Amino acid sequence: MTGPAERIRLDKWLWQARFFKTRSLSAKVVTGGHVQLNGARVAKPAALIGAGDVLTFPQAKETRVIKVVAPGTRRGPAPEAQMLYEDLAPPLPREERALQPQVPKFEGKGRPTKRDRRLMDQTRGQALD
Repeated sequence: MTGPAERIRLDKWLWQARFFKTRSLSAKVVTGGHVQLNGARVAKPAALIGAGDVLTFPQAKETRVIKVVAPGTRRGPAPEAQMLYEDLAPPLPREERALQPQVPKFEGKGRPTKRDRRLMDQTRGQALD
């Protein structure tokens, strides 16, 4: 098990590992209840994590599952940050993401027409299947 000197705040670690651009943004995600630590939801950015802990959180349109390998000491370059974690669920390759059904988005130029609305409903129905 890790000692108290080898533990770090959750929001600080997420920032140092370069998952979020700012520390306040990482704290906002944690406070919003979107982060799970070893399967339990965490709502406090000051929660301490160490090596061996598993984090699950949303990033962009993907859900990341990360195993903490080491607590960081600074926010360094990306190759240094990638050594702080092991990605347990790597993101899909670009080709596979392109094959997933896409729901058309309304461009916001007034109300959609009846035809546009039917097309959106039809595509959403396929995406839910």
